[in-house]
Amino acid sequence: MPNVAVIGATGAVGDVFLRVAAEREFPFTQLKLLATARSAGKQLQYRDQSITVEETSEAALADADIVFCSATAEASKLWGPIVAANGAVMIDDGSAFRMQANVPLVVPEVNGADLEWHEGIVSIPNCTTTPLALALHAMTSVATPVRVTASTYQAVTGSGAAAAAELAEQIQAIGRGEPVPAPTVYPQQIAMNVIPQVDDFDEDGYTKEEIKMRNETRKILHLPELPVATTCVRVPTMIGHAETVHAEFDRPVDLGALHEALRNQPGIKVSEGLEDYPTPLSSEGDDLTHVGRLRPDPTVPDGRGIVFWCVSDNLRKGAATNAIQIAEELISRKLLKRS
Repeated sequence: MPNVAVIGATGAVGDVFLRVAAEREFPFTQLKLLATARSAGKQLQYRDQSITVEETSEAALADADIVFCSATAEASKLWGPIVAANGAVMIDDGSAFRMQANVPLVVPEVNGADLEWHEGIVSIPNCTTTPLALALHAMTSVATPVRVTASTYQAVTGSGAAAAAELAEQIQAIGRGEPVPAPTVYPQQIAMNVIPQVDDFDEDGYTKEEIKMRNETRKILHLPELPVATTCVRVPTMIGHAETVHAEFDRPVDLGALHEALRNQPGIKVSEGLEDYPTPLSSEGDDLTHVGRLRPDPTVPDGRGIVFWCVSDNLRKGAATNAIQIAEELISRKLLKRS
C-alpha cells in the first residue's frame, strides 16, 4: 500500500488519472495531489472525498513511494532525481527521460520485465508510440518487422486542455456564423482543418513527435535498428489517436496468424469484419488499443507486407492508464524499495 503523489494533478491527464485509479481500485495509503503554486488550494474529487491540491515541493514528495508526473519536461527533470534520491519511483509521462539509457520506457503488456532494472525513474511512451508498439509486439510472434511506416491522426487533447478549449471555441464560432478566433495553441486553425505538424521541426524535416515514435518504438521492442518513418498529423477531434501503419516483415506473413496473434495480445481488441473498424469516438473511455482493417500490402514482395489501422484513447492508455499499469507491475514484481 504505497504512498502516492501526482504532479500535474490539475491537468487533462491528471483528471483522467484520478478516474482510472478509482476504476482500477489502485491501492495506496496516502494520495497527494500536486501542481504549481497557481493551482495550489484547488479542490479535486477522488471518489467521495475532496482533496486539496498542494504546491509541488521536496517536502510534499518526501514520504511518497510512487510519484506520477504529468507536467512539463522541466518539472520532470527537476523532480525526477529528487524522487529517485528519496528511494521512491517516479513514473514520468513526459519526454525528458524516455531515451535515457538507464531509464526503462515501458508498456507493461510488451516489456514489463524492463522495470527490473529501473533506478528510480520510469518513462511512459508517447501516446502514439504505445498503440504502435503493442500491435507490432503481438505480430513479432509471427514474424520480425524490418520496416515500419505510419501516419497518425491525433486528437487535440494530446496538446493539453488549452488546445481542447481552442478547438471548442472555434467550432462554436463556426456554428454561430462568426469569425473564427485567431489560434494561440496551434500554428493554424484546427477546426475544419488538419495540421501536418505535431511538435517542433527538427533539422532533418521530421517533427519531434515523429522522431519520438521512431526512437521509442525501437527501444520498447528491443529492435534498435528498426527503420521507422512517420508523419504525425493533428486533427479536429477531442480524444483518440488513430494510426495507419504499413509494416514489412522478414518473411511472408499469414493474415490469419496475425489476427490470432493480435487476439492473444493483452491490451488489444481486434475488429474482424471489414466495416467493423474502430474510430476515435468508439475507442473513447477504453483502455484497449483497437486494431482493424488488417490487409496485405501488395507493394511489398513475397507477401511480407501488411497494412492496418489502430486507435486508442490518448488520455487513458496513452497516458494515465499506462502509468497506473506500470505502478501495478512495480508492486506485483516487488520493485518498490521504500514500501
